[in-house]
Amino acid sequence: MSHGKTSFVCLPCRASYKQSFPFGHERRCPRCAEPLIHVGSAFAAPRRRDTAGWRTLSVLLHAGIRFHQTWRGTPGYRPRTVREVRERMVYARRTGEPIEQALVRCHLP
Repeated sequence: MSHGKTSFVCLPCRASYKQSFPFGHERRCPRCAEPLIHVGSAFAAPRRRDTAGWRTLSVLLHAGIRFHQTWRGTPGYRPRTVREVRERMVYARRTGEPIEQALVRCHLP
């Protein structure tokens, strides 16, 4: 049985690659040779020209949020716009909730 592929992202190049998961070594971007970020198998990359989408993705990845499948086959809620990210970060500062939890919160109270 072969193992499925998972997604890796290069933020400076705004590129996404599907590759087998590396055990014991890191993947490097074929364009710029920077280390790739493992984002998970349920990831759908924004278009290269979508600067707001890549900015949102950058915030999520730097907060430690990835796109791994759950038992339902989806990664759960992830913000798609800069506005949604901003709202959740303001909520996290106001309530004291950790940013990584506030960013994956589907509905804000």
